[in-house]
Amino acid sequence: EVQLQASGGGLVQAGESLTLSCTASGVTFDDYTIGWFRQAPGKEREGLSTITRSDGSIYYADSVKGRFTISYDNAKNAVYLQMNSLNAEDTAVYYCAAARSNWAIVPGERPVEYAYWGQGTQVTVSS
Repeated sequence: EVQLQASGGGLVQAGESLTLSCTASGVTFDDYTIGWFRQAPGKEREGLSTITRSDGSIYYADSVKGRFTISYDNAKNAVYLQMNSLNAEDTAVYYCAAARSNWAIVPGERPVEYAYWGQGTQVTVSS
């Protein structure tokens, strides 16, 4: 059974940093793409960053490119999202998700491509 848990959210001031963690069970990184998403009130869920270990590919949405960094720790079966230079527009509930991937299929940034989701962690940035 695939289970994901996102943590690390909180209240920060604009310009500060946060690191989100996604711990996974029932997932082998070689077989899955892990993605970070967020959803602000009244807005659609947005794909921020994905990492696929099998082919080394990493994706960043334009809205976070240069500010956010995704990484994984295989020993801890965890994926992290380092978020720098946060601003009020980054306020949202952040989710991690997993989707099967292989040499032929590498999921992208659309939430519909991901079958497994964590419960979300709130990030609030005060200006």
